[in-house]
Amino acid sequence: MPTVTSPDGTRIAYERHGDGPPLVLLHGGLTRRYWDPLVPRFADDFTVVTPDRRGRGESGDTEPYSIEREVEDARAVVDAVDGEPVLFGHSFGGLQAVEAASVTPVAGVVAYEPAYLGDDYRETADLAARMQARLDAGEPEAATKLHLREVLHGDDIDDIDAWLDDWPVWPAPVDHVENTIRMNRALEGHPLPDSLDIDAPVLLLTGSEGPAHLRESVRAVHDALPDSRLVEFEGVGHSGPTEAPARTAEAVLDFVETVTPTRPA
Repeated sequence: MPTVTSPDGTRIAYERHGDGPPLVLLHGGLTRRYWDPLVPRFADDFTVVTPDRRGRGESGDTEPYSIEREVEDARAVVDAVDGEPVLFGHSFGGLQAVEAASVTPVAGVVAYEPAYLGDDYRETADLAARMQARLDAGEPEAATKLHLREVLHGDDIDDIDAWLDDWPVWPAPVDHVENTIRMNRALEGHPLPDSLDIDAPVLLLTGSEGPAHLRESVRAVHDALPDSRLVEFEGVGHSGPTEAPARTAEAVLDFVETVTPTRPA
């Protein structure tokens, strides 16, 4: 598997699929496998690059952890592709895409509910601490369920266990619980800037059924950007790219056509 080296020396692994203008997919939780339902929808027209975030999948890791280092990882992947790519990130990957695009040239950005926390929500956020307490008590599954309740359901679900029984990827997120806690802790101290300096056009995606704090956040990101368009998918939650891959791919392809005119017909 090909790799790039981030500025702090961390090895970031990625897969490459297809041929054409570069499209880099940045996952949130789990690993690059998150994108498996969407890669075939893009690979006929684009060179699709799917990296693993640090500490996940086949990528390495280096302490101390920071969001800035994750953004540097994304920049290292951008530097490794031919030409200026479109970045498509989901959740934390959406934040990565937005912040990487503010410091390195890209053709465009797509972000599905980037994981910024609004000021009001962030000031009282304690998800990382609650998860850490469960993990310290020897309950990694319980810690992971706290994260999934809040991030996927906005803490509004009666029976998380019944839902998880039907969720195909469970219990894989438990493997990453320590990384998820450090990510949440970092996000709780990472405010959204009043303005985001991105020269490229941005497509923001959200779902009508996602958690309220992320639906509010994506609108705040929209307001902070100089050139962005916001599309909401009715009846879709935070996992929109995998809940509704056809609708997601159509929106992304329509956008990418406007920023990469060399896309094959």
